[in-house]
Amino acid sequence: MKLLCLDIPLSGASPQTYQPHLLDEIRHGWQLYKSGFVRDIYFRQDRAGVAIIAESDSVETARQALATFPLAQVGLIDWEIIPLGPFVGWESLFASRDA
Repeated sequence: MKLLCLDIPLSGASPQTYQPHLLDEIRHGWQLYKSGFVRDIYFRQDRAGVAIIAESDSVETARQALATFPLAQVGLIDWEIIPLGPFVGWESLFASRDA
């Protein structure tokens, strides 16, 4: 299952409170990338934060993996997890106009 995972800053989150955890956060992201959980990761352009494309068996399994990020463990971020599926709209390109 492919998932879009967006970080959610929690109360008390700021660049200053993130700073002591950032190297561990990056190292942990690298481990999750090598494990196949993180497929892509991007910096958000609308605000500070990240968007992760993840691969997991379920939303709950993904939630457990995301909770292991250091910023999540110290209560500075949570995650919005959006399950994604194939875009089947392409089928309209091949549908008969007479149907």
